[in-house]
Amino acid sequence: MPSWRDRPEGGNRFWLALIRWVILHVGRGFAQFFMVPTALYFMLVRGVERRASLAWLDRVGAPRRGYLGVLTHIYTFAITIVDRVLLLSGRENELTIIAEGEPELRATLMAGQGCVLLGSHLGSFEAVRAFREQAPPQCRHLKVVMDRNQNSLMTRMLEEINPDIRNTVIDARQSGPQIVLEAAEACAAGGMVAMLADRTFRDEASIKVPFMGGTARLPVAPLAVAAALDAPVFLVFGLYEGKRRYRLVFERLPQPGQMPTNRGEKRARLNQWVAVYAQRLEHYARRYPYNWFNFYDFWNT
Repeated sequence: MPSWRDRPEGGNRFWLALIRWVILHVGRGFAQFFMVPTALYFMLVRGVERRASLAWLDRVGAPRRGYLGVLTHIYTFAITIVDRVLLLSGRENELTIIAEGEPELRATLMAGQGCVLLGSHLGSFEAVRAFREQAPPQCRHLKVVMDRNQNSLMTRMLEEINPDIRNTVIDARQSGPQIVLEAAEACAAGGMVAMLADRTFRDEASIKVPFMGGTARLPVAPLAVAAALDAPVFLVFGLYEGKRRYRLVFERLPQPGQMPTNRGEKRARLNQWVAVYAQRLEHYARRYPYNWFNFYDFWNT
């Protein structure tokens, strides 16, 4: 079965550049109106994503399903892309971002202890930058583990808005030890290491976990990195609630007991930890079904 990474990127450089110009020079309001026909277009031409959305909305029991639900789903995704442009251009004041769980995260960073932020394709992961910009200087050190070649057009467009984000990236295509080394340096400096933890790729180590009434595969690597760093782990969800409003949730992810040194026991403990992550991801996905941006068959990858 083709991987989610094999899906062609939506849009082209001209349209992405035009949308960026509209957002920055005309305003979010006009761009938001422009996203309605854009969402309709993608719903009509992207069959895989349309079918995945229909199946997801049925599975989660969303209040609005069918093709109107799919349009709402894709439109919500499009709006978060618009808002990523605002966040990266330093115009987060045009959005209302209400943070929860931020005091514990801030206290951890103020104590000089680095931490791992685990995100997902639920809502806007970029909203964490709003916390970074508003935090004291000693709490702003952020590294993001990501594959810059995935959605490369979008990545380049965002980097053109804020070239500094290149310096915050840890390349996910490096070897595991190199990723851990760079992440350890960030944590040692009292910073945050952020990564997405809900998608697997080909032969990547993963486990099957109960998720949304079925069984899905989730990667082991993100929490294995956290275990290697022996750093506190916080979940982060930037959930779009409509009308320029985001709910930015930071939630401590408790480790299920002391991590053993025996390899087999350690893997079993990591599997338990991934299952706990899946439970919390499901909790928020049920509450915010249109923020689910995995537009592929998540249960058969």
